[in-house]
Amino acid sequence: MLNTLLRRRKVTIHCEKCQQPLRLSDGEFICDRCSAHYPAQPVCPDCHQPLTVLKACGAVDYFCQHGHGLISRRRVQFQPSTP
Repeated sequence: MLNTLLRRRKVTIHCEKCQQPLRLSDGEFICDRCSAHYPAQPVCPDCHQPLTVLKACGAVDYFCQHGHGLISRRRVQFQPSTP
């Protein structure tokens, strides 16, 4: 399973296919070596459960349905979604 990316902690995530570091770009993780793409899933920094993405009037908010409420964009963590 792929490691999680923590925006603040700069944890490196590696491609499942070629083991090279992935970069986060436009809501997905991309491998520059083999061109693999993995959708980025926002997760709660407290419970590591998937967040609900709320979009309204051009703003994007993240909500934890497991008791942590609204999560600031600065605190949101992303992990690759695998099929």
